[in-house]
Amino acid sequence: MGARLSGSVAPPLKSRPGLDDLPESCIALIFAQMDPPDIGRFAVMNRAFCLASLADFVWESKLPSNYKFLVHKLFGEIPERLSKKDIYVRLCRPVRFDAGTKEIWLEKSSGKMCMAISWKGLRITGIDDRRYWSHLPTEESRFHAVAYLHQVWWLEVSGELEFSFPAGSSSVFFRLLVGKPTKRHGHRACDLDHVHGWDTKPVRFRLSTVNNQHEISHCYFLMEVGKWGYYHAGDFTVDDPNKPVKINFSMNQIDCTHTKGGLCLDSVIICPSELREKLVEW
Repeated sequence: MGARLSGSVAPPLKSRPGLDDLPESCIALIFAQMDPPDIGRFAVMNRAFCLASLADFVWESKLPSNYKFLVHKLFGEIPERLSKKDIYVRLCRPVRFDAGTKEIWLEKSSGKMCMAISWKGLRITGIDDRRYWSHLPTEESRFHAVAYLHQVWWLEVSGELEFSFPAGSSSVFFRLLVGKPTKRHGHRACDLDHVHGWDTKPVRFRLSTVNNQHEISHCYFLMEVGKWGYYHAGDFTVDDPNKPVKINFSMNQIDCTHTKGGLCLDSVIICPSELREKLVEW
């Protein structure tokens, strides 16, 4: 008689562990060390990664240290009632406040807070006299308009701001264009016909805070003709992000021996000092 085959079935081979087997808490710990764009890319890989990417401690580490103040100031909401990811996403979109004269956003790759103050939120000597200044609509400004200087003897622009800034060092810049932005044959151009007076004396930039931080610098505008430039007014340091800091900043050229003109004033930018190299991207 032939041998009888056994009817028993061999046990299935155990599959190797995969990414789906990682504990959600471990994935979240890894995400906490990543930049926000990388977290977003990994979150779509599977359900475990998606859930881990929602953990509050992951996104709290990406938010600026003053995020609770920003939620109150910009949204009028209680931070504890919002998820940290929701706060991050909402702050990454530019938010206007103070009658639309100021704008705040987070730089996405770092989560650092940046601010722009429109020329409309500054004190400009003679701004309402059309002989000296005009308002120029342009797509080259995030506020869709700039102040164009025709000609003055006395240039003076200043601003004041009290705000709870993130801890660390921040830099203040004036965004300016020597020339008048135009379009020729559908392409961006710059009219330099009325540029004058900037090679005689330098423009003075000044920054000060109520806690006795001061900085003064001087610059000749004709070094950057025809393109937008970021002119450094100074740096200031914040130790406590929960305590408002009052800063004053200005630029002036008040030598009345000559006129000057052909200048566009867009805004004042305040950003973490470590991001100053990224200004041209904004």
